[in-house]
Amino acid sequence: MHTITTTEDLAAFCTRAAESEYVTVDTEFLRERTYYSKLCLIQLALPSRGEDDAVLVDPIEGQDMSLEPLYDLFRDPSVVKVFHAARQDLEIFYVDAGLIPDPLFDTQVAAMVCGFGEQVGYETLVRKIAKQSLDKTSRFTDWSRRPLTDAQKTYAIADVTHLRDIYEFLAGKLAKSGRDKWVAEEMQVLTDPETYITRPEEAWQRVKTRNASGRFLAIVRELARFREDYAQTRNIPRNRVFKDDALVELASTKPKSANDLSRSRLLLREARRGDVADGIIAAVKAGLDCANDDLPKPDRSRERLQINPALADLLRVLLKAKSEEYSVASKLIASAADLDAISAGERDVPALGGWRRDVFGDDAMRLCDGKVALAARRGSIVAIDL
Repeated sequence: MHTITTTEDLAAFCTRAAESEYVTVDTEFLRERTYYSKLCLIQLALPSRGEDDAVLVDPIEGQDMSLEPLYDLFRDPSVVKVFHAARQDLEIFYVDAGLIPDPLFDTQVAAMVCGFGEQVGYETLVRKIAKQSLDKTSRFTDWSRRPLTDAQKTYAIADVTHLRDIYEFLAGKLAKSGRDKWVAEEMQVLTDPETYITRPEEAWQRVKTRNASGRFLAIVRELARFREDYAQTRNIPRNRVFKDDALVELASTKPKSANDLSRSRLLLREARRGDVADGIIAAVKAGLDCANDDLPKPDRSRERLQINPALADLLRVLLKAKSEEYSVASKLIASAADLDAISAGERDVPALGGWRRDVFGDDAMRLCDGKVALAARRGSIVAIDL
């Protein structure tokens, strides 16, 4: 198989790819020791099955290679860029070049729409659609080490060669059923830049804590802001700065000096001195000094919901019936939170919009309004007009 390590060779391949209907794409990367993913390999394949129609692009061997020809291809609106479970791959390209491939097709999403279950894996689709098996021996390889073995290259290229068969099958099925518009709706989240932006000032919202005190949350906010900014600036995992349990402990104990930090049970030794220690103490002080008007307010909308448990259960039964009727993964149609919200009278819910409304939302609303009932008929659950 051909490995590309120069800008000229990449440009030549991308010129050929620009004449194709689609190109399949995958990446191999490492993220255990960095905040941002380290791109180690890019796999590309064209619809044709020639020897040079599936390639590996090696940015490590080709240190002087520019990826701009690939990014030009990603910008080309005439070529569909096909990924499987694309989110992490797309984040790499967005962070590196500020772009998201367009138009985009994610075979994992398409497979859920086509009845292959929830969060279906690539290996399953290869087996069921391409009628092939994958060699998994290189799954946990260190992709940053060189040279790559033939086994590693074979494993990597299979991630895009089988993807051609999967894409063609799913795209054909979607076009026949008219559900290609459903997948297009789902791509809006993946193509939204906000999906890949992590703002330090918003990092506190991901920290789980039972304490809803505004002052406590202000300290959590400042500690999370410092940690995120520190990790991004130095490109290290946020947990290498300090973990969430240590962050919550610090917000509770409110250390004001290095001596106070030394009493922490959960703080790593490296975080008790130097820049991290100084940052922790400054963040705690900022949280304590925060004006009352600027204290963060916890999201209590969920607590305020007057959930109707019986109605929520009926909605779950309806969801299961609709999932089976349309052969669509139930979690793709509606989440448990959606059902609870609908039962509580909320109407600004994802499950009630777009294609979901046609599949589930309209009948869910009629069920809530007492206009339909659920009944068992020949082994299935059906909605009956009242």
